[in-house]
Amino acid sequence: MKHKEMLDTIGIIFSQVKKIHTEGQKEYAMNENNVFANFERIANQTEQSKEMILWIYLMKHIDGIASYLRGHVSQRENVRGRLTDAIVYLCILWGMINDKEKNEYIH
Repeated sequence: MKHKEMLDTIGIIFSQVKKIHTEGQKEYAMNENNVFANFERIANQTEQSKEMILWIYLMKHIDGIASYLRGHVSQRENVRGRLTDAIVYLCILWGMINDKEKNEYIH
């Protein structure tokens, strides 16, 4: 694959990432003012950090990707769906880190 093709692919991937994040925001967070709401709810229920809850969700997709690399082709979800979800979770984690650092500077 040439560099231009990879850049085009990245554009397509991140377009899909935005779509999936927007759909997930409505379905899971249920709060347009707090993109971390679902992670915070579960964190409170389990006495874990929201970052750890995100990590657990992310690792489910990483396990599925690893299974694909070992030759298992899932009937439930295409590996690209798992890749997209993993990218979404990594972007959300990036946002959590930004939010935490911003709040540390305020205090």
